[in-house]
Amino acid sequence: MLYRLLKFPARLAILIYCKHLKLNTNKYLSVKGPLLLAVNHPNSLLDAVILSTIFKQPIHSLARGDVFKKPLHEKFLRAINMHPVYRLSEGAENIEHNYTSFEACRNIFKENGIVLIFSEGRCENEWHLRPLMKGTARLALSAWDAGIPLKILPVGINYHSFISFGKNVQVNFGNIISQDDISNTDGFGKTVASFNNLLKSALQNLVYEIDRNDKNKIKSLFNIHPNYLKKIILFFPGMIGYIFHWPLYFPIQRFAWSKASGTGHYDSVVVALLFLLYPIYLCVLLLVFAIIFKSWWVLILLLTPFFAWSYVQWKKDKY
Repeated sequence: MLYRLLKFPARLAILIYCKHLKLNTNKYLSVKGPLLLAVNHPNSLLDAVILSTIFKQPIHSLARGDVFKKPLHEKFLRAINMHPVYRLSEGAENIEHNYTSFEACRNIFKENGIVLIFSEGRCENEWHLRPLMKGTARLALSAWDAGIPLKILPVGINYHSFISFGKNVQVNFGNIISQDDISNTDGFGKTVASFNNLLKSALQNLVYEIDRNDKNKIKSLFNIHPNYLKKIILFFPGMIGYIFHWPLYFPIQRFAWSKASGTGHYDSVVVALLFLLYPIYLCVLLLVFAIIFKSWWVLILLLTPFFAWSYVQWKKDKY
């Protein structure tokens, strides 16, 4: 229930936070399960949020187990369709909990649902496909062993920047992988290796390989040719948007940078804080403008998010 309530405002937030969101195809957005999204993991929570907002069917995401430690956190995360997976680095005693999460995933598949797993296992802000962990293969094989006709969809998410507000994002979908595509099934270990080799080959075509210092290549892959007429039209609403939102964004940006710079989670902290605090900030603005302009407060309610979008669309990309 909470997932469905948050999906629409999250979609609006991504529309503002991401200047351009480009898909290589949209043919999978209405697909039904059983489906496993096998995704790279360059930008923490933002990866899951973007995919959850563009797919029509609800997505269940597997997330690092340590964020589920506190009961209140666990209750909230499960309410938004997230399930814990643990690594050895998070304690060998927690590994057994993965069986519960995988069983939950298989039940989702049986209901023709969609599950998202980050196949690299951890987040790293870079343009590079890291070695794949065994979790994706284990989940897929366990579903096939249970007689579930699971399909795997490789997905590559690429960002022009991991710290810039108003980013260009490219989501690349590969071809569906089915049980029949796995060539070597002579033993569990060889089957896992065969699965990972096939998935790695697919993701390498979807994830950009760029040296972080190669600004020219980053710009050539993500640069959007500016629409000067659009920039002229959006100049004044964009400047209003900058003025209106600076008192909110600047402290959040400073706080997130002090707490999360260099961790791979900076973007997600900024987005999460904006998502939580923006409704409160908007109410404060409405109160101020209701006092000053009387009957104009409804117009302000409608236009303030538009002003924010206008500024993001107007501002120059940073590489």
